[in-house]
Amino acid sequence: MVRLALALALLAVLTEGASARAEALRCAPDQVTILTGSGPLHFQVEIADEPEEQARGLMFRPSLAPDAGMLFVFDPPRRTAFWMRNTMIPLDMIFVDDAGRIETIVVRRDTFSDRASTSKGDVRAVLELNAGTAAARGIREGDRVIHPAFRAAPEPFRCPAPDREGD
Repeated sequence: MVRLALALALLAVLTEGASARAEALRCAPDQVTILTGSGPLHFQVEIADEPEEQARGLMFRPSLAPDAGMLFVFDPPRRTAFWMRNTMIPLDMIFVDDAGRIETIVVRRDTFSDRASTSKGDVRAVLELNAGTAAARGIREGDRVIHPAFRAAPEPFRCPAPDREGD
């Protein structure tokens, strides 16, 4: 009877862990989840993966919703630099490596600036959020970013491959 109770308790813990992980791993192209020390944070994102989209970014926009952002995806990963030219919104620039780990967070309040902020090394993506979001929400260098773009992420942090019809 004790073994059965222990087995049921273990099953409950494993099931709870799986559902928490499923909640944390919202894997959709228009969503980014950041796993912080205080739990997962979810952001609705626009994807900039074409050169024209990346060149324009968030320029000329007067505002950005609190839980929204833009994810610039680079294939292949590379060193990159971002500026604030024609950008009206103060931004956090979150540089993310190929494994989905936050490399650097840069806060840019100097709108309309041509000063560049660069990654330390090769990055797969840059996530732009409203300035101060990272500090206010506890996002730190080393935190994990979950999104289908991070194909080199370790298994527990990798989005499943999309289902293909006919397979």
